[in-house]
Formats: sequence, C-alpha cells, structure tokens
Amino acid sequence: MPAGSGSAPRQSSAARREPDAAFVLDVRSLGRRAGTMRELQRTITTVDRIGLDLVGVPVGAEIELDLQLQAVSEGVLVTGTVAAPIEGECSRCLEPFTDEVHLRITELFAYPDSTTEQTTDDDDAYRMIDDTIDLEPVIIDAIGIELPLQPLCSPDCAGLCAECGVRMAIAGSEHSHEILDPRWAGLAKFATSPGNGSPDTGAATATDQSAEMASNMTEEK
Repeated sequence: MPAGSGSAPRQSSAARREPDAAFVLDVRSLGRRAGTMRELQRTITTVDRIGLDLVGVPVGAEIELDLQLQAVSEGVLVTGTVAAPIEGECSRCLEPFTDEVHLRITELFAYPDSTTEQTTDDDDAYRMIDDTIDLEPVIIDAIGIELPLQPLCSPDCAGLCAECGVRMAIAGSEHSHEILDPRWAGLAKFATSPGNGSPDTGAATATDQSAEMASNMTEEK
C-alpha cells in the first residue's frame, strides 16, 4: 500500500475520483442484465508508491490491467490480471533490485441496492458509487499480499559476510576469515612479543637443547 497510509474505505473510494480515469471504471455501458460482459485493457501510471517497506511499485511506474467485467445479480464481477514493475532492497545483501509482479484479481463490486450491499459491513465488500467502480484499493491490497515481507534480489542470495560485511556474491568462493578460539586469544600476544621470539624460533631452540644434551650423555659414556 502507499507508504505511510492504509487502504481507502471501500464504500467511498470511488466517490472522490473522476469516472473512467486511472483506476476508476465507468460501467454504465455494461448495464445490469446478468451475464453481460465487457473486456478492458488499461495502462495506469502510478502517482503514489504501492507496496511494502522494502519492496513496491514505484511512483511513475506503469501498471498493466487486462480485465473482464461481468454483470451479475449482486453487482459487477471484475476478474483478470495485473502486471507491474517493482523496485526493492534485498533483505540479505541490502542491494537494490528490480523485478515484476503478476497477479490475478477476482472481486465483486456490489450494486447500491443489492442484498450484498445491505447485509455486509463497509470493510467486507467493495461497492459501486454512481455507476463507477474504483480498482485502486483492490490492486493495493492484492499487491501488498503478493509481495514478500523479506524480498531477495535472487532466491540463492548468499547475503553479507558476517565478519567483514562484504557481499558474498562478489567476495568469491575463496573468501574466508581466520577465527581465533577466544580461549587462546590471551596467548596470541606471546607469539609476537619482543624478546620472546616466534613459536618457530622457540621450537628450534628446544630442539637444539635436546640435541646438545644427547651429545653430552654420549661423550660421558
């Protein structure tokens, strides 16, 4: 849904919009004879962002509608497909990405004097206003449900290195860090402290002393 706002009330959303413009459809030509149908294709340019915090349809994007309107006893049944580009931020590696969302909608817009209109709460059914139907709340809700709460730039995104924060996608398979056991961290300073020599030097000195002791014992015999 648009950032920072919720869906508009279902029963009054069309009343504030111009008929047959953007998301609002004028259905007077459809009539009320049950079974009457009408095909509709429309491209809508968004003026507000639609979606979730990390991913959504950006402002200025084109939403493609391919719909079928059918008059039924209780109202106008709208079915069809919606396609739109999306932009987001990967929840693993934090990189921006683009993609497309494709979804199907099936929604009934109740006539003002229908049983559905009289027996349902305002938030439980969409309604026609002055022979118009407003698809915006339908599409906002459908896109919000379709988009993931934790979007990914790719299904196999490896995310960031836990040690240095570099993206694993560019770090390569050889990327690694030598992790010192914290129990031995205190001894690390002795390996490089002046005067103590390196571990290799210490090992060589011990070996020389052992050889000298063995030689002395041999001479005494």
